Amino acid sequence: MKLSRRGFIKLTGASLAVSSLGALGFGLSGEALAASVRPFKLTATTETRNTCTYCSVACGILIYSMGDRAMNARSDIIHIEGDPDHPVNRGTLCPKGSALLDIVHAPTRLQSPKYRAPGGGELKEVSWDFALGRIATLMKQDRDANFIAKNAAGATVNRWLSTGMLAASASSSETAYLTWKIARSFGMLVFDNQARV
Repeated sequence: MKLSRRGFIKLTGASLAVSSLGALGFGLSGEALAASVRPFKLTATTETRNTCTYCSVACGILIYSMGDRAMNARSDIIHIEGDPDHPVNRGTLCPKGSALLDIVHAPTRLQSPKYRAPGGGELKEVSWDFALGRIATLMKQDRDANFIAKNAAGATVNRWLSTGMLAASASSSETAYLTWKIARSFGMLVFDNQARV
């Protein structure tokens, strides 16, 4: 084999470069890198689409929870981010929306209804059945006592003016419409939508 001086220098330079990379630890870098890669943390989670609860913008969020969803198993929310497919926010969140995970895991967050008896001084934890039943009972009593079927001229008005409805700002247009229809079907005229921005 005839090797020119230029070919010899090229061969020597290439050999030196390959041996230097091997000596520095880059020879098996692909295998080492593949072995050190951690699995994506959201791989084994359950993704749930929801709406941010903070203001009337109603940004879409993705909630990732860990757990096998078996009966009697409690899932744990591990990550919340903006929904890139949502038409309102397209994956972005404001600082309040970005902090939703901290709010979910806050030790001061209420997770069950509280009730203070009339004349009582302390709130006690009650069941959802008790709380919803109490609300329904008080609404029925107030409606029966204050419902106005006809006005002074004798025209049918079906009004209930002593109770109002405050709707959630993060609900969809369809939910807001249904809430309005339900409030109006009771005879409520006082109806508003809260917007905390």
